[in-house]
Amino acid sequence: MAQFHRSPTYGETVAGTGVLASAASGAQDFIVQNGGDPDSIFGNAGIDPEDIGPTTNISLKSYCGLFETAAKATKNDNIGLWFGQQFGATELGLISYVAIHSQNMHDALLNFVNLFPYHQQSTELSLTESRGLLSLNYRIFDGHILERRQDAELSLGMFLNIFHHCLGPAWVPEEVHFEHPQPQDWRDHDKAFQAPVFFGQRANSLLFKKESLNTNMPTTDPQLLQVLIKCLRQVGFQSDEPHSVYDQIRDFLLLKLPEGCPTLKQTADALNMPSWTIQRRLESMNKSYKEVVMGTRQELALSYLNQRHLQLTEIAFLLGFSELSAFTRAFKRWMGISPSQYRHQIDN
Repeated sequence: MAQFHRSPTYGETVAGTGVLASAASGAQDFIVQNGGDPDSIFGNAGIDPEDIGPTTNISLKSYCGLFETAAKATKNDNIGLWFGQQFGATELGLISYVAIHSQNMHDALLNFVNLFPYHQQSTELSLTESRGLLSLNYRIFDGHILERRQDAELSLGMFLNIFHHCLGPAWVPEEVHFEHPQPQDWRDHDKAFQAPVFFGQRANSLLFKKESLNTNMPTTDPQLLQVLIKCLRQVGFQSDEPHSVYDQIRDFLLLKLPEGCPTLKQTADALNMPSWTIQRRLESMNKSYKEVVMGTRQELALSYLNQRHLQLTEIAFLLGFSELSAFTRAFKRWMGISPSQYRHQIDN
């Protein structure tokens, strides 16, 4: 078996801000089906529906924002989950055609992982092995995109349908993992994936048995595959500039805050650079490490408080505070009112 794709470490991530617009195929109709106004939702996300096509690209932040906005506007908190489930195996565009025309499921996943940077930037897609299971892992590496739950759920649904194309609609993963906290209607996730779903994990992942990789693709076409790979490389993204220190810190904080707020040294070690280098680079942006931590916590707090099912004690934990009182004091410094008062205001 070929070597699995190695997950990048902090400091060697690939930067960018775009995604091929084919990822939003059918979003307008799906929003209408859920009682939403696509013109308003697309407009609020900063996306022109005319830009949705197989070879055009849109901002990744706007793309994620599109489904977060749609969830709020339609009052369907699981809109990303169900959009991904109904997404056809070929609707993701060139990257999905590359997968379904590969020799077998093993080659499909390796091609999918290795070529995914041409489809979407600021993202890690990796195939790893642990506990006797293989895991297809998906994470966005962009510190400016904090609200990305809907994207995670729709993306795993899209990936699942590639498995179904090869292995049949009855195939199910062993487990499904999501980074974000457990949503209110979490039972829908078990129903959608027909597998145990776990939240608050280190990555968004589909876990499955190795035997799944041995099955040949029913639509394998070696000649067409080479043409598709060439096309994807031509129309996809070419820039591989590294993330700024600011982006890397924000992403690391998203991952580590539930375990406690990382110190500057802990962050520097994770990013493989000296603390003084981080401080100097942040100073060049008129920021400090403390300010980046505070800003990240504040944005996350406002997002979590809008999720009514999350208790204040759970939010405090997710933000890396040791107790609720510490979170309350910090929130009062940021907003001038307590978290409970803020939640009361947005409820009225």
